Amino acid sequence: MIGDMIAKARKEKKITKTELARLTDINIGHLTHIEKGERNPSHKALKNICKALDIPYQQLMYTYDKTINEDQESYDIVKHISYSKMIAIDSIGGFIDCPPELPSAAAAIKVNDDSMEPKFEKGSYVYVEYNTPLNAKDYGIFSLNGEIIMRKFFTRNGKILLKAENKSYKEIAVKDSDELYIIGKILSK
Repeated sequence: MIGDMIAKARKEKKITKTELARLTDINIGHLTHIEKGERNPSHKALKNICKALDIPYQQLMYTYDKTINEDQESYDIVKHISYSKMIAIDSIGGFIDCPPELPSAAAAIKVNDDSMEPKFEKGSYVYVEYNTPLNAKDYGIFSLNGEIIMRKFFTRNGKILLKAENKSYKEIAVKDSDELYIIGKILSK
């Protein structure tokens, strides 16, 4: 997945593979293998790539060991993972223990509404792994047109659906014109 993200950023920045190879001093053949997902860049190479593309390194690191399956390809998952955005935290509630069985959790986020009750109660915490491709029925944190929401993820005919557990909230059918970013996957304890 990291190769897909590098290719996405490079194309959006309108930088050719030849130019990126020159800027990073990485052989164009090796860069091609990286973008195709046939090889992972070393951390040093990734830092050089990010510097050349003028994008944050850590956001791509979250995608380092992730792979994309056929279902995720069908809804163009890479389009919905950001290489340059991060969640803004408005207040800090302190520290919370990271469960040892969830070693990939990057943050604990407090549930701020009842949309996911009874699965996730308002005021409880969920553990989130950033920039993770989702499969059907995974729970996630999303940015949909600038609003941060928590929903259950589904796809139907290559389109994304976001569902609340609380039936008083309507299902969201994501349109092509919507700006959707998957912030992360909610990990089960």
